Amino acid sequence: MLNFKTLYMKQRIGVWVVAILLCVFGLPNAEILAQQTAKEKIGLSKAIEMALANNPEVKRALLATEDSDELVKIAYSEIYPNISSSINYTRNIEIPVSFLPGEFFGGQPGTLVPVAFGTDNNWQGGFSVTQTLFRGETIIGLSSATIFRTVQNENYRAVSQQIVTRTRIAYYQVLVAKEQLRLQQAQINRLEQNLSENERRKDAGLVDEYAVLQLQVQLSNQRPLLIEAEYALLEAYRNLKFVIGVPYAYDFEVMGDLNEFDILGETSTNDENSDLKRIDQMNPFTYQEEVLNEGVLADNRGDLRTIDAQLDLKDQEITAIKSRFLPSLSATYNLQWSSAEPGTPDFFENNVRFQTLGINFSLPLFEGFKRVADVQRAQISRKDLEEQFRAGILNAQNEVASASEDLNMAFETANARKKALEQAQEGYERAKLRFDNGLGSQIEVTEAEVQVRQAEVNYTVMVFNYLTAKAQFDLATGIVPFIDMEATR
Repeated sequence: MLNFKTLYMKQRIGVWVVAILLCVFGLPNAEILAQQTAKEKIGLSKAIEMALANNPEVKRALLATEDSDELVKIAYSEIYPNISSSINYTRNIEIPVSFLPGEFFGGQPGTLVPVAFGTDNNWQGGFSVTQTLFRGETIIGLSSATIFRTVQNENYRAVSQQIVTRTRIAYYQVLVAKEQLRLQQAQINRLEQNLSENERRKDAGLVDEYAVLQLQVQLSNQRPLLIEAEYALLEAYRNLKFVIGVPYAYDFEVMGDLNEFDILGETSTNDENSDLKRIDQMNPFTYQEEVLNEGVLADNRGDLRTIDAQLDLKDQEITAIKSRFLPSLSATYNLQWSSAEPGTPDFFENNVRFQTLGINFSLPLFEGFKRVADVQRAQISRKDLEEQFRAGILNAQNEVASASEDLNMAFETANARKKALEQAQEGYERAKLRFDNGLGSQIEVTEAEVQVRQAEVNYTVMVFNYLTAKAQFDLATGIVPFIDMEATR
C-alpha cells in the first residue's frame, strides 16, 4: 500500500504543478488536464485488444511471421542468376623480372638472362553471371520456405489464442479480487453498524458488555482480512497489466460485477456485465462428442495446427536431404575487358575484350555416411513430431473434457448458489430484526452474518470458476473470441 500511495501522490503533485504553470502563463485546457487524474475504465474487449497490441509474446510471434516472409525471399533468390562485377588496377613500380636460359637468346648454355614481363599499368574488369540450372535442394527449398511461413503463421495464431485466454482469466481474477474486497468491506460495515447499535443498547441497559465485546473481537479479526483483500486486488491488477503489456504505472479500473452475473442467462441486465456476457456468448458452450473428435481438434487447435505444419516442413526437409544424392548443374558467363599501358596511365585506352561460357556439372559420389545419417536423423525427428501430435491430441481431449465438466458443474450449482444467497440475506435480515425486537441473540445475528458472507463468496467463486472454465474451454477447442471469430459490438 505504501508504494501505491507514493505513486499516487507523485501523480497528484505532477498534475498540480502543471496546472499552476497553466494558470500562470494563461494557457487553456487546465481543467481537462486535471480531469485526466480519474481512473480510466476498461472492459474485457478493450483489455483483449490491448493485449493483442502490446503483449511481447504476440509481438515476437508477429516478428517471426515477418521474418518468415524474408526467408521466402531468400529461398527464391537461389533460382535467380547471381550477377557480379569487378575492376582491378595494378601499377608496377618495378616491372617483375624472370630469368630465362641464355641459349634462348643466342647466349652460352647454362647462363640465365633477366627478362622483364608486363607493363607499368594493368587494368582488368568485367561482369560475371552464374545461374543454377538444377539443384535438388534449391527446388525443394522454395516449397519449404512457403511451408515455414505457414508454420510461423500458425504459431502466431496459437500464441494469440493463449494471450487472449490469459487476458480473460487475469481479468476475471481482478473481478473476483474486487468482489472479495467489496464483500469484506461490506462485512466490516455490517459489524461496525451492529457494534454501534449494541453500544447504544448497552448504555440503555438492554444488553451486557459481553455482547459488545463479541462484536469488537469479530471486527478486529476481520480488519486484517480487509488488508489482505486490498493487496490481493493490487496483485491481480499487476498480473493483468503484465499480460496486456502495459506499464505498471498505467492506472485503470476494470468493468464488471461478478455478484450480478447470471451464467444461465443469454443476455445481461447489468451494463457492467454486458461486455463479459457478449464475449462469453461468442462461442456458446455445447458439449457434444464431436468436440473430442481428433480431426475437429486438429483443425481448430493452434498447437496441433502448428505441429501439423511442422510435419509438412519436416517432409520437405527429408526430401531436400535426399536430393543431395543428385547431381547439380550450373552455368557461368564472364565478360571481361583487359588493358595494359606503359608510362603515364590512361585508363582503358588500349583494351581488349573476351567472353567465356562454362557449364559446371557436379555429382557427389561418396562423403562417408553423413548423408545417410542426415536422412535417418530427419526421419527420427519426424517420428518425434508425430508423438508430439499424438500427445497433443490426448492433452486436448483431456482439456476439453475437464473444462466441460467444470462448466456443467457451474450450470448445475448456479440455481442452488443463487437461492442460498437470497436465503442467507433474508435470514440475516430476520435475525437482525429479531435481535432489534429483543427476541433473538447476538450469536444468531453473528451466525446469520457469517452465512451471508459465505453465500456471497460461494456465488462469486462459482461465477469466477464458470468464466475461467469457459475461457479454457474456448482455448481447448481452438475457437477463441477475437482470433477465430469477429468481435462484433
